[in-house]
Amino acid sequence: MPFLPVTPEEVRAAGREVPDFVYVCGDAYVDHPSFGAAIITRVLEDAGFLCAVLAQPDWKTVDDFKKFGRPRLGFLVSSGNIDSMVAHYTAAKKKRSDDYYSPGGKAGHRPDRALIVYCNRIREAYGDVPILIGGLEASLRRFAHYDYWSNSVRRSILIDSRADILMYGMGEKTVTRLATLLDRGVPVKKIRDVRGTAYLCKAGELEVHFPTADAGDVLCDGVRGYDYDTLKSDKAAYAEAFRTQYRNNDSVHGRAIVEYYDGRALVVNPPMEPLEREELDRVYALPYMRDYHPMYEKDGGVPAIKEVKFSITHNRGCFGGCNFCALAFHQGRAVRSRSIESCVAEAEKIAAMPDFKGYIHDVGGPTANFRYPACKKQLTDGVCPDRRCLVPKPCPNLIADESEYAELLERIEAVKGVKKVFVRSGIRFDYMLCDKSDAFFRRLVTHHVSGQLKVAPEHCSPNVLGKMGKPTVETYDRFREKFFRLSEEAGLEQYLVPYLMSSHPGSTMDDAASLALYTKKIGLAPEQVQDFYPTPGTASTVMFYTGIDPFTKKKVYTPTDYNEKMLQRALLQWRRPENRKKIKEAEKYCSDEGKKMLRSLAGGRPPEKTKTDGRPAAKGKNTRKGGRKR
Repeated sequence: MPFLPVTPEEVRAAGREVPDFVYVCGDAYVDHPSFGAAIITRVLEDAGFLCAVLAQPDWKTVDDFKKFGRPRLGFLVSSGNIDSMVAHYTAAKKKRSDDYYSPGGKAGHRPDRALIVYCNRIREAYGDVPILIGGLEASLRRFAHYDYWSNSVRRSILIDSRADILMYGMGEKTVTRLATLLDRGVPVKKIRDVRGTAYLCKAGELEVHFPTADAGDVLCDGVRGYDYDTLKSDKAAYAEAFRTQYRNNDSVHGRAIVEYYDGRALVVNPPMEPLEREELDRVYALPYMRDYHPMYEKDGGVPAIKEVKFSITHNRGCFGGCNFCALAFHQGRAVRSRSIESCVAEAEKIAAMPDFKGYIHDVGGPTANFRYPACKKQLTDGVCPDRRCLVPKPCPNLIADESEYAELLERIEAVKGVKKVFVRSGIRFDYMLCDKSDAFFRRLVTHHVSGQLKVAPEHCSPNVLGKMGKPTVETYDRFREKFFRLSEEAGLEQYLVPYLMSSHPGSTMDDAASLALYTKKIGLAPEQVQDFYPTPGTASTVMFYTGIDPFTKKKVYTPTDYNEKMLQRALLQWRRPENRKKIKEAEKYCSDEGKKMLRSLAGGRPPEKTKTDGRPAAKGKNTRKGGRKR
């Protein structure tokens, strides 16, 4: 099965003068199910629609956007797998020198705020042609949102892009429904009843009514939001608006939300229902080429494919509830998974690829060890609007059972040609500890760790962890102890690689000092530290901008000063000689207790294993790749 058309000649070879849709994407064209563009275009193909792919067009003129002529039904536009501003800038707002989603990994193939630029070029070329936007950038910017790069509250991206409809979340059902309506001749301006979409109308044309009680679950029931002028000037209102959006981001009980812009109403319909197992299986069985388009071979390919080419996504959604993660706003908190048979069939396709070396790099997803909703209640009543499944303590209704995931890994490992199956997606270690059986934990340690296992404790301060929505450091310590004990019982020398974050809302310099001291205690010298990055669609970003926790409405201390942020980062890498002066400078931000902690770092030396969390490697013991002793 070939790639989808990328030239007018290929469209004509498919028997058409123009395609049904032109899919404009900020990423290079990679036909692999880890790329949203590949899934959406293949789903439309499966539904009988022809998509031409216009990847990384020249946005400085309209010429590339006229390449295929005016499509029969319209343009689909996405900035790619990640927000274009995140793709271009670091957390320190410095320009990145590379772009893993572009040919040869070179930056400069897409504009800042790609969705807005692309859509405005399309309007220049074709005027009133239907434009549907989607993907992560559209999804997380569907409401008025704080924009870190301009340090302002921007309007919904639907307004600035001048598109007709915005699709948010995982869009297979949504885009197929929209394509069917357009194919029937329904004018795009009349399409207002599709879940998972947002549209604009005059305030006087509003078809949403606002019930006074929490009763009813129909599409036209809504929640009256704020006026944009209020949201951009009133931080308390902004925090409250986010809380409303978060509570209604569920397909079972969520309602439409309305925002107002100079006489116009932005209506964000309730989320589309998640794909169930049989539907997910069908999506991942579509005929993906599982590689980048051959036109990029001359540039050295597209680097982003390397990590996912031999990986399998088995689930969607995450009930983990991390406040700095946008998954809750995009994929949602309702977990669904593919069948074991579907994943095994994909493993067989991978094993038959000529460049496969026998290693499945990952069987994961947003959180690797989730297969089902957190409890049975979520299937009928949706996720709890005001409660988390795992924090501050695991919910009594939580069903912690990883037996099917263990079976999935075992079945994939048994596929002919597969030598080893690794788990490299994030695992939720507090969920693992809730599982009364340690069968999966033992299997993970003995079969699926390539010497080092990445985990995300993020911090050690109770105050910061509470703002992050993460479990306590005592929970992580219990996990660490069990990991090393099981590794030792299996005769394996393995390590943990913990992700740590500096400058998250709530983190004072005292908290940063306590984290530095904790790294000394566990023998960790992190080479990389993630500074908190305020991206649209997260509760942590709301805290960063407003200084308010949107869930509790309490004030939150937030390090926003560049120098303070750099000092907090330096504390996590306190062993580096170049950071000694910064540690001394950090004392001026600390209490007496914080100063005491910083002074206790003096004289600390890195352990023999400086990259990982764990015990120093024993002298005379050798390990081979994979972590097993010879």
